[in-house]
Amino acid sequence: MKTISKILLVLASVFLAYQTYQLMVALINSQSREFLWFTAFLFAFLLNLFATGVFAFVGFGFPTHKVLPKQYYSIKSPSNLKKWCRFLGVSTFRKFLMIAFWGKEKNRLKYFDGTRRGIRNFVYQTKQSEFGHLAALLVITVLCIVLAFHGYELIAVIASVINLIGNLYPILLQRHHRMRLGKLAELS
Repeated sequence: MKTISKILLVLASVFLAYQTYQLMVALINSQSREFLWFTAFLFAFLLNLFATGVFAFVGFGFPTHKVLPKQYYSIKSPSNLKKWCRFLGVSTFRKFLMIAFWGKEKNRLKYFDGTRRGIRNFVYQTKQSEFGHLAALLVITVLCIVLAFHGYELIAVIASVINLIGNLYPILLQRHHRMRLGKLAELS
């Protein structure tokens, strides 16, 4: 990736980090603690969008998954992962993503082109995606605790639900993808 593109991605991440900070400061300094459901949902959605975007943009330009050790990405208990994915309905989430985002072949080819090199790229992309969603999940969880502490329980609850759907489910899905690839990924 070109240097200019990487600089723009870092700037986008910094911008979203600043927007996340500004949103938190505005909420904490607000005189009102009561919001309509729609307003609370809007703040919760923006908080998730901004904070997740911080890690998404930087992950588009850099191998951010390397922040965590290789052992983190190995699936230690495939049977437990399968149980949790089944219990939480991760396959339904995957189907939704296929319909909403990844249904077009052009979008899917970015991650897997059907070759051995494509398998390595797919594993790389799952790690990148998983790291970005994990970092966002943790940051948003902390921000929700701060909001609840300051009396914004409704926003904190809505943001937590959005966070679980928008970040925990993708983490589980990426781990499930790597588990399913298993030996095939080792051969490539």
